[in-house]
Amino acid sequence: MSAQTIEIKCPGCNAAVDTGQKICKWCKQPVVISTFNSVYDMPIPLVNKVANANRQLLAADPESKEINFSVGCCFLRLKIYDKALSSFEKAMEDNFDNSEAFFNAAVCLLKGQKAFLAQRAAIDKIEEYINAALMIEPKGIYYYFLAYIKYDYFSRKSYKTAPTYQEALNMAVSSGVAVSPFDCQRLFEQLGVDCPEPLAIY
Repeated sequence: MSAQTIEIKCPGCNAAVDTGQKICKWCKQPVVISTFNSVYDMPIPLVNKVANANRQLLAADPESKEINFSVGCCFLRLKIYDKALSSFEKAMEDNFDNSEAFFNAAVCLLKGQKAFLAQRAAIDKIEEYINAALMIEPKGIYYYFLAYIKYDYFSRKSYKTAPTYQEALNMAVSSGVAVSPFDCQRLFEQLGVDCPEPLAIY
């Protein structure tokens, strides 16, 4: 990650801050988004302000993995999937610390549609990104997203796959950090689709 610190105006209150501060000490809003959850409940006008401020930062430091990730989260929240994917892929380059970049890139590839409707090339890329996220950090929500892909694309089309959606779902429930009801709900809100009945574990 880039060690460069850049002075900017806080997108929330216009106070003088720098990118070394993740949170503005004045208004307590994120300066740079470090997780999608921190932008998820943010009002859309503020998401736009953060996105615009961060895009200006990229002009000074275009290779910054932190800023590219932050911009990606903003674009994903705004459902601008292609731009979000591009930002996450830049954040992923030579960076095997941030599992959420791989996970969010996989979410972007569905473009707000059911996995059933996706092209096989997109599904293969989604699986690649989910598996990369799992190698970095085996979170229950990553297994749960994999279970959704295995169910909605493979099982519904009667394609053979390993693991099956049931096996991936079992890993989501029994992994060291089991998926929570909150995470399940948020995933399907993020995907913009309803949770299929076989995956309704809560």
